[in-house]
Amino acid sequence: MGRVVSVLLLPILALTGVANATDVAVCTDRGRAVLELADQQAPQHVANFLKYVDMGYYAGMVFHRVKPNFVVQGGGVDRQLRPRPTLAPVPNESSNGLSNRRGTVAAARTEDPNSATAQFFVNLEDNPSLDGGTKPGYTVFGRVKDGIGVFDGISHLPTRAAGQFKGEVPNPLV
Repeated sequence: MGRVVSVLLLPILALTGVANATDVAVCTDRGRAVLELADQQAPQHVANFLKYVDMGYYAGMVFHRVKPNFVVQGGGVDRQLRPRPTLAPVPNESSNGLSNRRGTVAAARTEDPNSATAQFFVNLEDNPSLDGGTKPGYTVFGRVKDGIGVFDGISHLPTRAAGQFKGEVPNPLV
């Protein structure tokens, strides 16, 4: 069963794939990427992400934080850099055996490990410091199956301070 929604400015399509993996196409004004979600390893985060997709939550949202050779983050604010209300947070699943390696998709959160809602980031390099260990890490719930270059390109845009953010906002917004 396919889901068609607008996410990050252009349509997104989620399809159920083989081996219990769900693919989500992310179309931006900088290109298209396909995310393969880790349905079995991070079931709560995948279900949460797909709820937001089905609700059309990501329509008009932007990537608001870019750090070259680190992460590209989005899902939290619209083109005017205003946040939208979110659903309840999801319990941390960072002990699922998945590591924050280049090309993986993880849930953004606050200092509270159980605070992840709609924001996510794509790791642009291996970031083992974001993994769980003695403390909970950042839950990896997917990987970029196709189009990692889209996120690399976004990360190399000039950045600025804008709205509530002191920096790292890409210029232009994506």
